[in-house]
Amino acid sequence: MQRILSTTLLCGLLAAQQPPPAQQGTPEQMDRPISVTVDYVSTPAWVYDRDGATISGVRPEAFRLFDNGKEQKIQVDVSFTPISLVICLQANSHVQQMLPQVRKIGNLIKPLLIGEQGEAAVITYHGKVTVAQDFTNDADQITTAISKIFPGSDSNRMIDAVDQATRMLRSRPRNRQRIIMLVGETRDVSSETRLRTALMNIQLSNITFYGVDMSRFMTTLTAPPSPGRPENRPPALAGAATIPTGLAATPTTVAQANGGGGANAGRAEFIPLLVELFRDAKAIFKNNPVEAFTKATGGVEFGFHSSRTLEDAIQQLGEQIHSSYMISYSPNNREETGWHEIKVDLPGRPDIKKVVTRPGYWLGASVK
Repeated sequence: MQRILSTTLLCGLLAAQQPPPAQQGTPEQMDRPISVTVDYVSTPAWVYDRDGATISGVRPEAFRLFDNGKEQKIQVDVSFTPISLVICLQANSHVQQMLPQVRKIGNLIKPLLIGEQGEAAVITYHGKVTVAQDFTNDADQITTAISKIFPGSDSNRMIDAVDQATRMLRSRPRNRQRIIMLVGETRDVSSETRLRTALMNIQLSNITFYGVDMSRFMTTLTAPPSPGRPENRPPALAGAATIPTGLAATPTTVAQANGGGGANAGRAEFIPLLVELFRDAKAIFKNNPVEAFTKATGGVEFGFHSSRTLEDAIQQLGEQIHSSYMISYSPNNREETGWHEIKVDLPGRPDIKKVVTRPGYWLGASVK
C-alpha cells in the first residue's frame, strides 16, 4: 500500500512540474505573424517577339533570372511540363443563368488544357466550398463533375475557394505546372480567408492563377431579384452613403488607381500596390481579388458572356499555358525578407521584345 501511495504521489509531483498543454489562444494571439521561408521557386516565362507573338525553341542556357537583382542558378524546362490544374467554379444563385454555359466546358479541359499527362480537380463555391472532383486524368470524370454544378446560396466565397485549391496543389509534385483556373465573377462575398493571406499562400506554392471572368453586366442582368435590406434610416439620412457629386469613387483596379489601362496598368505600377497589400490592407483589390491573383502570379484574365466566348477563352488559356517556359531555382538570397522581385532576360537576342514572368513573391514574416 505504501509503495502504491508513493508511486501516486510521485506521478502527481511530476505532472505538476510539466508545462501546461498548449492553448488554442485568442484570435489576436493566433493572428500573430508566422515566419516562412522558401527553398524552391518556379515561374512560367513567356518570350515575345516585336510583333507580339510567342517565341518557341529558346535554348535553356540563353535565359538569365535575377531575384532581387541577384543572378540565380536556374533550371529551364523547354519541353512540355505536366500540369496539375484546379478548376474553381462559382455556383451561387447570382450566376445561375450563366451555369448552363459553364457546364459545357468539361470536355474541353483535357484536350485544350491538361493533355494526356496532366490532371485536374474541380471545386465549386457559393456559401460553402466543395471539392466536386479530386485530381484525375479521366476526361469523363472531369466532364461529369462540371456538368453537375447547380446554384447554391447568394454568397460567393471566391477567396476561400482559391485558398482551398492552393492547399490541394501543394500536394502535387513540385516539378509540375500548378495552375488554378477560376470561372466566375471578379468579386468576393463572405470569404473567411483574407486576400493577402491567400495571395501569400498561392505565391509560395508556385501556382499560376488564370481568371475566366463572367461578365458582371450579364450576371447582374440575369440574376434573380434580391430582397435587399430594409432602409431603417430617417429619410434625411437615407442618401448619406452616396458619393457626393464631383468626387471619385475608391479605385478597385490597378488601372483606376494609375489613371487608365494599357501601360499604366503594367508590372511596374502593380508591384508597389502588391507590396502595400502585403504590408497593409490595401482596399484597391477589395472588389476585384481576381486582378490581384492573376497579376501576382503571372497569369492572365479572360472574359466571356456566352458559350462561344467561353470556349474561345478556354482555347486562348490553353495556348497561353502551352507556350510558356518553366524556370525553377533555389534562391541564394533567401535570408532577405520582404518582397523578392523576379526578372528574366535573354541577352544577345535583339529579336525579342520582352519576357513576361511572375513579378515576384513575399518572403519573411507572414501577414496577419
